[in-house]
Amino acid sequence: MSNIESILATAKKTIQSESESIANLVNYLNDDFAAAVNTIYQSKGRLVVTGIGKSAIIATKIVATLNSTGTPSLFLHAAEAIHGDLGMVQPDDVIICISKSGNSPEIKVLVPLLKRFGNILIGMTASETSFLAKESHYVLNAYVEAEACPNNLAPTNSTTAQLVLGDALAVCLMELRNFKSEDFAKYHPGGALGKKLLLRVQDMLDNTHKPQVSPDASIKTVIMEISEKRLGVTAVVENEKITGIITDGDIRRMLNNRDTFSDLTAKDIMTKKPKTVKPTDMVVDAFNIMENNSITQLVVADEGAYIGIIHIHDILKEGII
Repeated sequence: MSNIESILATAKKTIQSESESIANLVNYLNDDFAAAVNTIYQSKGRLVVTGIGKSAIIATKIVATLNSTGTPSLFLHAAEAIHGDLGMVQPDDVIICISKSGNSPEIKVLVPLLKRFGNILIGMTASETSFLAKESHYVLNAYVEAEACPNNLAPTNSTTAQLVLGDALAVCLMELRNFKSEDFAKYHPGGALGKKLLLRVQDMLDNTHKPQVSPDASIKTVIMEISEKRLGVTAVVENEKITGIITDGDIRRMLNNRDTFSDLTAKDIMTKKPKTVKPTDMVVDAFNIMENNSITQLVVADEGAYIGIIHIHDILKEGII
């Protein structure tokens, strides 16, 4: 077997092993899992997630997911907890302690201290007979038959199982909270995701480039307006209301079909009832309208009143899509 074949075979074996471990988790879900979800949901405090080693790294990811989906959470490192960080834990907090074996020295020291505060303790472990499992109010079974590591030592399947159980908790809590995309946007205001969820059409309008002509405007005036505003389009407006739209494509088609246009006006070549969006509509929705209709501009109007033009290039420059 070549070096490349060997590498690919090992990678496939690892992925297959982890996928089987994840699939088996459904067999270990029980009333304790449901009770843990309800306890977290009904809590007046925060969710504190703690662990040591690789489990601590998984705990930080679980905390990040929960915080972004409506469950206030914080990470407590099991080793630092006994050196002052226990002060982070408040009376109404619920605690999840993650440990594959459930018997590590740090966990054996930490668990009795946590229980002394009277908080509800949820243990996430691969061993239901471990110290952590026996001391927890509820147990989340993260059992895996073996690690993907060829020596069955490096946490691989076990940490993936912990991660998946954390995701399952988060999704269950999202559904209980009826957590919507609007709520998600509150916690993700930055980057492309934040723009996609929060940016509205009115936030992108450039009022200095608001092409418009009257229905009786000459074709020369229409061409000059399209050229000057550089949006490839102009709105046809009468009494501040949209009556139509003329694109540079409309101009080209007119020139192909006629030798002269001196007798034409804007209303003769405009497209009536153009696609429009409201200024309060989401930019991503405006993009979807453009894509579905194979157009590059949309008229922005409020109850028929002309507001401006939004162009697909402006949306793409924002990195939303």
